[in-house]
Amino acid sequence: MLEISELRKRFAGGPDAPGGKVALDGVGFSVRPGEMYGFVGANGAGKTTTMRIVMGVLQADSGSVSWDGRLLDYDARRRFGYMPEERGLYQKMRVVEQIEYFGRLHGLSAPAARKATEELMERLGVAERRNDAVQALSLGNQQRVQLAVALVHDPEVLVLDEPFSGLDPIAVDALATTLQDRCRGGVPVIFSSHQLDLVERLCDSVGIVARGRMVASGTVAELRAAESDTLRVVVRDPAPGWADGLPGTVTVNGDRHVLRVSGGDDQEVLRRAMKAGRVEHFGVEQPTLTEIFKEAVA
Repeated sequence: MLEISELRKRFAGGPDAPGGKVALDGVGFSVRPGEMYGFVGANGAGKTTTMRIVMGVLQADSGSVSWDGRLLDYDARRRFGYMPEERGLYQKMRVVEQIEYFGRLHGLSAPAARKATEELMERLGVAERRNDAVQALSLGNQQRVQLAVALVHDPEVLVLDEPFSGLDPIAVDALATTLQDRCRGGVPVIFSSHQLDLVERLCDSVGIVARGRMVASGTVAELRAAESDTLRVVVRDPAPGWADGLPGTVTVNGDRHVLRVSGGDDQEVLRRAMKAGRVEHFGVEQPTLTEIFKEAVA
């Protein structure tokens, strides 16, 4: 398990901020083997700082990062796959040479690096661009190469900062499928993203960070259930004024009336609805991750 515990980080201030800026204020969560964890928050919330500390690019003021019960060190981090926010590719190097080079840096033999490179280029859809310089590729294809670099050494953990940013739907699906395959093989995957619908679709668990603090964390189902306090009732062709006096609002779509209620006596709502007409739906409405995010960071 990847365990991040009570991370704190303050950056030195300048003339406009003499006290410095608190980037992290007790951030902590864990990612289990085979789990995909979505780390979300607004710009400047602390996502990238957390990932840089995990990878040893920055040092925390306090707190710890452990893998498999041991504090992370250089050797352990070499077995991680990292995709930084600022992409780190050599622009004039050919695609195939680039991926092989990073495989060798991570300790692969030349034949192993070559084999892994060929498999990843085919899987990620850049095999036809193998001899092109990175600078000649589109942003989407550069993203694919960057992911191949993170995957080439078969990492034990994947830490990806905004891996889907700027990608078209086909590229998103290719990357998502690759990450899901790694998860099924037991690799913990943590990635940050502003695409909350994508996070909701892919992730087992989600952590929401705001102003350097964790404001919500859990499985998607747990987060949605915790915020599920809106009752949704759909009645077909009801009698006029059937919902008068009930808390909530009614919207009309053809002969269907939709009542949304927060609080109140749900049994009374059900009795009124059944008396008024045919009840087609009666249940708690599950919020989207976007709605949960807006509520959490407010």
